[in-house]
Amino acid sequence: MSSLLHITNGDAFTGTLKSLKLKGDIITWREMLCEGKTLTNVGSEKFWKTRFDFLHKNYKVSKSSFIEKTLKEYRSLCNHKQQDEIVLWFEYDLFCQINMLAVLSWLKTHRKYAQISLVCSGMEDGSDQLLGLNQLSEEQLMRLYTDKKVLSQDDIEYADYVWQLYCSDNPMRLENLTDFSQYQYDYLGEAVRTHLKRFPSIRNGLNEMENSLLEIANTEKPESRHAFLGAILGNQGMLGFGDTQYERAINRLKPLFTSLNPVKLSRKGKKILESQTNYYSCIQDNDVYLGGAVKYNFLYNTTTDRILKL
Repeated sequence: MSSLLHITNGDAFTGTLKSLKLKGDIITWREMLCEGKTLTNVGSEKFWKTRFDFLHKNYKVSKSSFIEKTLKEYRSLCNHKQQDEIVLWFEYDLFCQINMLAVLSWLKTHRKYAQISLVCSGMEDGSDQLLGLNQLSEEQLMRLYTDKKVLSQDDIEYADYVWQLYCSDNPMRLENLTDFSQYQYDYLGEAVRTHLKRFPSIRNGLNEMENSLLEIANTEKPESRHAFLGAILGNQGMLGFGDTQYERAINRLKPLFTSLNPVKLSRKGKKILESQTNYYSCIQDNDVYLGGAVKYNFLYNTTTDRILKL
């Protein structure tokens, strides 16, 4: 085994990383911890059972697939005990940043001796555009790798602290964090703010992402569900979600459409978008978790950018 280990944000980038021919073994972190209930003790039996239950119920992930794709790779990570240098490859978006926190929390407990570095893509070459790792050239990736940030013990402790807060049953603790700039995570503060906007808004009971779906449907009038999905993926900002996550969101909002081929909002959908009526009581579900918090136990006040507990 090499004395260097790379942990990547997903299979697509693992393939790219292999082509860079860097030294070291590669482990792929196959999870989407930004959705569903999470527990603080990453890697415990209870943690994986909670994750499987969520993925099986909401994404029809079979036990054999979960074992083969997620648990096998996690066990491989557990078996890589000798590496004295670990490099994390993650991106700017919420999806990646939450996974990154969980990995750092695990490393804090299980790899105390290792030097941990972070390669994180986002704003490259002075542009305003946020870019994922697979959108970068080989030259850009090598530059990011050369300039990787070696995380201090304080950085690692802070990531673990934010993870603990993310897994707590009260997101109001997260909104009181203001010291992100003191640590080496350029995009974590924005990712946490994006997370908080996933709680239902006071104005119409839908969160920022759900309102964005209605807005795209209303203004762009996509000709098909496929075109609708493309427009959503191209306008998602800091979320970093995939097709299947948006398919699930569209299905949840289906009563607000008269058609999805072409895409047309119903009268009720338009009234909700204009905040003339509130959809909270129709969409409320006490089994939907964001981290450790029940999504519909809290409201997001878009005027003050604060969370309220119901």
